[in-house]
Formats: sequence, structure tokens, C-alpha cells
Amino acid sequence: MRTPRPRDKQPVLWAGWAALAAGAVLCVLGWYGVSGERFAERQLPYLASCTVPGAALIVAGTVLLARGRDALTAARVDEMYGLLVAAGPDDSEPPGRPAPPLAVSGDLLMVPGGTLWHRADCPLVAGKAEAVPVDAGLVRGGGLGPCPICEPDEADD
Repeated sequence: MRTPRPRDKQPVLWAGWAALAAGAVLCVLGWYGVSGERFAERQLPYLASCTVPGAALIVAGTVLLARGRDALTAARVDEMYGLLVAAGPDDSEPPGRPAPPLAVSGDLLMVPGGTLWHRADCPLVAGKAEAVPVDAGLVRGGGLGPCPICEPDEADD
């Protein structure tokens, strides 16, 4: 089944605008007719033949416009989704390969009293004078954990 394109909904929108315009014209004609009559019994034909049908056309036109715009929006969303699905994932990198870390360096540092170890160019320790090299024994002993930002490996030391 073909997904409706945004242009397929244009007749519904035009019909809605036409109904609104016709309803407005009928309401104006009814008002003009009623305003020229002094007695209520002579005003009723204008209400029955112009104003009530005009109000009904205005309501119908509003419904058509709302439905047409909803359908137009849904068609556009479906079209965008189709374009995104058709594009698929970026095939430049093989699947299953993890994203590269934000910071890459072979030197491991820690802040005294801290609980994490970092690469030297990690934004959490870069430029800090209190950062000291990590003792490999502390890392292997479990006293320090790897930084979730720079994701250092134990093999980096």
C-alpha cells in the first residue's frame, strides 16, 4: 500500500477553505437580511436559509481543515521516516566496533584521594597539577576504577 504524499491531501484542504468561505458568505447574507427586518417572524426565514447553513458550513470547513492538516502532517512524518529507514546506518564503520574513546593517551594519571584512573589527556585531569602517575599495583588491586569519560585500559600503562 502506497503512503499518501503531502500533495494528495491538498483537495481536502481546498474543500475546507471553500466551505469556510461559503459559510462566511451565508452568515453575512443572513445577518444582512435579519438586520433589515423589524419583526422576529420576518427574520426567521433568513436565519433558517442563510445563517444556520452558513454556521454548519463553517463547522464542516473547520473539521476538513483540521483533518487535512493532520493527514498532511502524518504523511510528512511517514515520508521522513521512510527516508531515514532507507538511508540505513552509516556503513563506513564495521558493525560491533566500539566507538573510540574521547581521550587517547598511554600515560595513566590519578588524583590523590580519587577513585578513578584516567588517561593523561582526559578532560577531568588534563592540566591539573595534583594529578600523579598511577601505580599499576593500585589499578590491579581494585582500589581504582577506570574513568567512564576516557575509558583507559589496563594495558595502557
